[in-house]
Amino acid sequence: MHALLKISGLIDAITERVGKAATWLVLAVTLISAGNAFVRYLFNFSSNGLLEIQWYLFSAVFLLCGGYTLLKNEHVRIDVVAGRFSPQTQAWIDIVGTLFFLAPMAIAVLYLSWPIFVDSYRAGEHSSNAGGLLVWPVRALVPAGFALLVLQGVSELIKRAAFLQGLIGDPNAKPQASTPESELARVIEAQRGGRS
Repeated sequence: MHALLKISGLIDAITERVGKAATWLVLAVTLISAGNAFVRYLFNFSSNGLLEIQWYLFSAVFLLCGGYTLLKNEHVRIDVVAGRFSPQTQAWIDIVGTLFFLAPMAIAVLYLSWPIFVDSYRAGEHSSNAGGLLVWPVRALVPAGFALLVLQGVSELIKRAAFLQGLIGDPNAKPQASTPESELARVIEAQRGGRS
């Protein structure tokens, strides 16, 4: 299990790097979008390529950050229900969910999207829009994103199994940092206390 935990740590490090790098694409798409709007209104000029690169970058953020979101345990879950279970039961739910839902879905998408990317690459597929971009790079994002998601799913399985064996702490445990909502509630309470 210790060797598997090292593999899990390596996968986590890769996912962390990809996720943090992909977050910079949010800034890039924002600047491109703002620049495109500025040029369109100021100079009455627009480009399909500029519009498409925004879509491509948004796709990259969404697809490349799926594994990162799983690493950070930020995917949507029903906390009202899950919060009532013990950490061990939650770990079992995560294992079953990963094995029977996440992994089959992600592997199926990976398997089905690969030939589409390969065909697009071989054909040198371009957008049908005038001045549009190559299509194969964005098609490559689908298998890449789902491959990262599968890898992170393997890492999460290893961590849940290690937790159930008592080798590591609860991988679902959140750090005890205050949420924005609790911080706002604290500030409001402090202001009310200052008025009385």
